[in-house]
Formats: sequence, C-alpha cells, structure tokens
Amino acid sequence: MAPLGIHHKKHKVTVVGSGNWGTTIAKVVAENTKDNPDLFEPVVQMWVFEEEFKIPENSKHYDPGSSLCTKPQKLTELINGLHENVKYLPGVALPHNVVANPSLEDSVKDSTFLIFNLPHQFINKICDGLSGHLLPFARGISCIKGVDVSDKGIELFSESIGRKLGIYCGALSGANIASEVAQEKFSETTIAYDPPAMDSRHPTPQGSPRSSSLNLTALDDEASLQSKPKSNNTSLRALPADWPPLNHENVKKLLHRPYFHVRMVSDVAGVSLGGALKNIVALAAGFVDGLGWGDNAKAAVMRVGILEEVKFGKLFFADSVKTQTFTEESCGVADLITSCSGGRNFRCAKMSVQRKMSIGEVEEKELNGQKLQGTSTAYEVNAFLKSEGKEDAFPLFTAVYNILEGKVKPEDIPDLIEAKDYP
Repeated sequence: MAPLGIHHKKHKVTVVGSGNWGTTIAKVVAENTKDNPDLFEPVVQMWVFEEEFKIPENSKHYDPGSSLCTKPQKLTELINGLHENVKYLPGVALPHNVVANPSLEDSVKDSTFLIFNLPHQFINKICDGLSGHLLPFARGISCIKGVDVSDKGIELFSESIGRKLGIYCGALSGANIASEVAQEKFSETTIAYDPPAMDSRHPTPQGSPRSSSLNLTALDDEASLQSKPKSNNTSLRALPADWPPLNHENVKKLLHRPYFHVRMVSDVAGVSLGGALKNIVALAAGFVDGLGWGDNAKAAVMRVGILEEVKFGKLFFADSVKTQTFTEESCGVADLITSCSGGRNFRCAKMSVQRKMSIGEVEEKELNGQKLQGTSTAYEVNAFLKSEGKEDAFPLFTAVYNILEGKVKPEDIPDLIEAKDYP
C-alpha cells in the first residue's frame, strides 16, 4: 500500500456518450485533466456510437475540393481529425486531448472514472456491453436525465448503473443548456457524489444511501476491501491507495471551470430526480406557451411542477431526498427555469402546438437524430404512478402523459392541475 498522501497513479477518465451534452462534458473534463496533471491522465476517451456523416456546406471545415467533404465520413475520424463534433456540437473547438473512440470496450480500458452521458433509453444496453470490462474499483457519475422504470419499480440511473456494473455512481444535473456551456457562457451545475468511506482515509461526506444499490462496508485489509450488494453477486472493490482519493475536492477539480461552476452535495437521489422530472414540466410549459398564454401561465405550470418534483422524491425516495436540493440547487429550481424557457423539451412541445404536429414529428424534424428525454420520462413515470395507484396525486405529470396520448388537450391543463391541493 502506498503511504498516505503519496499516489503513484493518475485517474484515467472516459466519457460514455458523444451527443451535444456528452461532447460538451468531454470538453470541460479534458480542459481540467490538462490543468491537473498530478491527479488525471491528460487524454480523455469519449465513446462515440459510430455513424457516417457528411460535412455540411455551412461548416467552416467544408471544402468542395477536399475528399473529406465529397462523401460521408466516419464520425470518430471527423472528430479526431477536425477536433470538433461536426454533427452534434458544430462550431465548438474541442481540446486535442479528447479522443473519440468507436469501441466501447477499448474506450473504458483501465479507466478509473466514467461519466455516463447518453439518452437514457440506451443505458441498459451500454451497461451490458461494459459488464466485465471495467476496473473493479472504477467510479462514475451519471449525467443521464430520466428514471429507470420496470415491473420491479423505479430506480435512479445512478443506482442501476452501480448495480449492473458493480461500481459506485453519483449524479450530475443542473441548469445546463449544452450549447451555452460549450460556448463557455457562465452556468452552474450540481454534482451529487457521496464516495464510499472505503476509498480513502480522508474524510468523505455521508448520508446518501440511495447513490448505489450496493451495501458499502470498509474493511481493514486492502486486499479484501469489498462489500456484497443487496441483490446480486457483484462486488464493490475499494479504490487502491495508489490513486488519489475521489473525494469531493478532486471530483470538483475534474469538472469545475471558470465558466462552469460546480456545487458538490451528497443527495444523489434529489439531483437525479431534479434532472429527470423537470423535463416533464418543461413539456407542460411548452404546451401552454405554444397556446400563446404568456409568462403567467408558464409560471403557474412551473410552480406546480416543482411541488410535484418534491412530492415525488419524498414519497418514493424518502430515505435520502432533501427538499432543499429542489429549492436551492441548480439541479432543482434553476434547471426547471432554464428547461421551461429554452430547453429542447420546451421548444418541441411549443412547436407541436403551434404547428399542430405530434411531438414525435417535431423531434424527427428538429433534433438532428437526437431524442427528447421528456416524452420517454413522462411515459415511464406514468407507468410507475399507475402501478402505485398514484396518478391522481400528480395531476401535472399525469396531464402531460395524457396530452402525449391524445386523451386530453393542452387547453385542459388549468382545469387538470386545479383539482388537487398540495400540502
């Protein structure tokens, strides 16, 4: 074991996902790994779902005389050659230490810290592909907006990632429109990370038991530092002392930038739920804005929305959720304001009303192959509420689902949310 405070190895970081937000996070992280060479390996691997893409004529990289522009090219080769994600984050230069990798297994090889940033409908398949290919003491953060609903109940993605991969996983969420962060416009985010005490002798925050489904226990013998999970045969291994501790201070150094301020907390459930549920509220705000009802109507929807977010957390995650996470942190009220003002769920819902089109049609036309999180989350949350007999307790969430299903109209929202009083 290395003496306390002496670390011979550095953390290797992989970003799993390469959409606009995934690429933006890779940019942020790569800037920080370069600035903190005592803690992190400089190269940041970014896993990319390989596809072919033709550089558009409005790109600064377009040259009609170049063979690169005459036909579609592999996206990873474009990213690595041009240092720009020309499809999902056009116009933003990426640090040269971001390496796009089409191999999921190779991108995470020897990585000690993983950042999951991809549409939540793909996470189960990704975890299947990662299983058995990670260091047993790897740690992670989920930037995924949504909740994992099955016939067994509801689970945070930080939980399901931790359970399926046998790693500890925290969560990141905030008022973070990707394009603005990528352009280095000032914003905040919230990171919930409650590292296992076994990882370091340094003091670490406590009090977030739902951050992973694993039951964490510290043992004295480093060789046997592991603990058995509650529901499967996976083992969680302690972070060896050769690596710097992954505590709040060092995790913040990985993601905090002068233009991207990080607040560290321990409420993983609250941060995860804020990032997921606000997308449903943003759809409702888009519907009423599309009707031309103005800011008063949108504010009314947002007020009810934040109440339902808190109520949902307290009802179904009572052992860990803190009300102030929703009311005081960027992942709560600030993210709700941003998402209901200019986020993609809000914009697509607004356009669906104005153009008299379905959300799916707007999504296909406007999002360049990316998917809305609000619609899938609305369906999954409704399925869970229905199974619990609690649809009536969440009238706004239920109204959004019924609008998507064509059972009610956006014009019905005032009557639908008026029916219930909130304690």
